[in-house]
Amino acid sequence: MTNILISGGGVAGSTLAFWLRRHGFTPTVVERAPSLRDGGYKIDIRGAALEVVDRMGLSDEVRRHGTDMRIARFVDARGRERATMSADLFGGREGDDVEIMRGDLARILHEATRDDVEHLFGDSITGMEETPEGVRVTFETAPPRTFDLVVGADGLHSTVRELAFGEESRFVHDLGHYISIFTVPNHLGLDRTEMMHPAPGRSAGMYSTRGAADAKALFLFSSPPMAYDRRDVAGQKKLLAEAFAGTGWEVPRLLEAMEDAPDFYLDSISQVRMDHWSSGRVVLLGDAAYGPSPASGQGTSLALVGAYVLAGSLAAARGDHRAAFAAYERDMRHFAEENQKLAEGNLKGMVLTSPGRIRFQMLMLRLMPHLPGRNSMIKRVTEPIRRAASAITLKDYRP
Repeated sequence: MTNILISGGGVAGSTLAFWLRRHGFTPTVVERAPSLRDGGYKIDIRGAALEVVDRMGLSDEVRRHGTDMRIARFVDARGRERATMSADLFGGREGDDVEIMRGDLARILHEATRDDVEHLFGDSITGMEETPEGVRVTFETAPPRTFDLVVGADGLHSTVRELAFGEESRFVHDLGHYISIFTVPNHLGLDRTEMMHPAPGRSAGMYSTRGAADAKALFLFSSPPMAYDRRDVAGQKKLLAEAFAGTGWEVPRLLEAMEDAPDFYLDSISQVRMDHWSSGRVVLLGDAAYGPSPASGQGTSLALVGAYVLAGSLAAARGDHRAAFAAYERDMRHFAEENQKLAEGNLKGMVLTSPGRIRFQMLMLRLMPHLPGRNSMIKRVTEPIRRAASAITLKDYRP
């Protein structure tokens, strides 16, 4: 059993392709985008995921592309500074944790696989049928092919999951919030600085990382589920503008720049919860199987670790995909659930519900450097993240 189709060329799919190739399998990656996806937001690599990156021999390259963020500043509607904190504390990072732009990590992983893995860009799966020979897959443009296994690493709105397991609504659980991010001119001249403006039920931010000529605009807001077409970018921009109508600080200027953004993104903050991640010769990976939502800060780490465990399980099972999938789920289930638990608690601090809560949070941030027991307070913030990020003991699957 050697030919494995991976749907999705992001972090999960590229990491899986890397390890499958080194275990002697023949992976093929199909990616809907016409080329490698650039852009995205800052992501963190922690705990067990750092060990995976190290075992890939990519630690130095990843660290070279770290964001090097220095400080987070909180401002009111008139742009007046109300509190500051270190960027690492703001992101819940400690020790060797790495923050990197998603696009940079995706490129590093792709470059590690592009010479020995087949990539089908600008295409996607339209159908799957199990046959005695394997899984017969049809594509939007490429001719049908048969693979021994199919892996859905195609994100929150996974096509593979819908084809193999059923409607998305059965597995994707809305956490009552939305996120949007896109590239904007760095008109504030930010240098490794993040600025946030909290308002009741919504939060807007802007940041620029090391060496970046531009900046990212970030919007978070609470909302009941919204009905919209994911292909209708203009409609999504209208929804975001309506959600932040009347918000102060730099929000009107950021929304104006949104119209020219080449990488606009908006989606619900949701989790994927499933009783099992495989069906026959099809298995899910990363956000498609156990997406913890951006609020957890752990989606990338789960993708890296999950890909390593799945590839290693397939190699250890020596062709028995049922045994491999069972081992993968057994080893990953607790890790995935522990990281998913972070999301709802984090959301409470990311989007505050009232002016009173905002004032209290700003007061606590201003007082923290002067309070007795400051280090203990910081540890209470970072400890749940550290514990979840290390909630798995990695087997040594390296060939």
